[in-house]
Amino acid sequence: MPQESSRPAADERFSKRKAPATKERRGEPRKPAAERNERTPENIIFGIHPVREAIEAGTEIEKIYFRKTAGETLSPAERTQVGAANALREQALEADIHIQEVPIEKLNRLTHNGNHQGVAAVIAAIRYKDINELTEELEAQIAQGEAPLVMLMDSVTDIRNFGAIARSAECAGAAALIMPAKNSAPVNAEAIKSSAGALTLIPVCRVGSLKGAITRLKNIGMQCVAATEKSNTLVYEADFTRPTVIVMGAEDRGISRDVLSLCDVQAGIPLMGRIESLNVSAAAAVILFEARRQRFEQA
Repeated sequence: MPQESSRPAADERFSKRKAPATKERRGEPRKPAAERNERTPENIIFGIHPVREAIEAGTEIEKIYFRKTAGETLSPAERTQVGAANALREQALEADIHIQEVPIEKLNRLTHNGNHQGVAAVIAAIRYKDINELTEELEAQIAQGEAPLVMLMDSVTDIRNFGAIARSAECAGAAALIMPAKNSAPVNAEAIKSSAGALTLIPVCRVGSLKGAITRLKNIGMQCVAATEKSNTLVYEADFTRPTVIVMGAEDRGISRDVLSLCDVQAGIPLMGRIESLNVSAAAAVILFEARRQRFEQA
């Protein structure tokens, strides 16, 4: 008689293995973060007192998240925390720090279920330059006959584009980058990597009002050139040998109307193909190095 094979049948050998049941699947509660050896990212601080101390110490803060409590039923202890958090919110606004309300679940994720008291702050990866200090430095350069070049980004929110623009600006010898405190890509590790480290080399100003920043720069003798495909003037026709602020807008909406109205020149890049526009970082590189070309020829 033929012997029976000890090998499993094909359907048994190739059947999918079931993953072992996790504690969550078995209905057991998940361990606290500390017991799972999870660590809060080093650029996150949380809790009302630590965040307040960071603000008062002048620590560069990218953003502060506050717990969204509207419509929630709060315990007496939570209501006390909300009162303290509201005072901290006012302090943050006075310091021109961007704030955002988020569900408690996001705060729990950011802090790995730490005792955040409804507040968590993201520490900036770089130290921003004060717009007043930058204006004074640029004014001194202009007084000495120099023509500084500044890149201003209006709501460029994509991190890779932001980093690429910073890289091109640094390579082209720009004096600084200016960005809005709201509606802008964060300056974090990914942005620094995308910039090939340029964001740690070129001064970056984060301002509450782009209009206010432009007005300051125009008052010291700088012209503002807006990059827009809607202009009949080409970038090659603009005079970049003067002290200049180049203004780039968001890819989807372009430069905001309020900012555009303050610009002295609107210029576009001629496109010969069927695609209607360049990526904003590519367009920024073209304009920056057109400015550099004109300055080389003048020298």
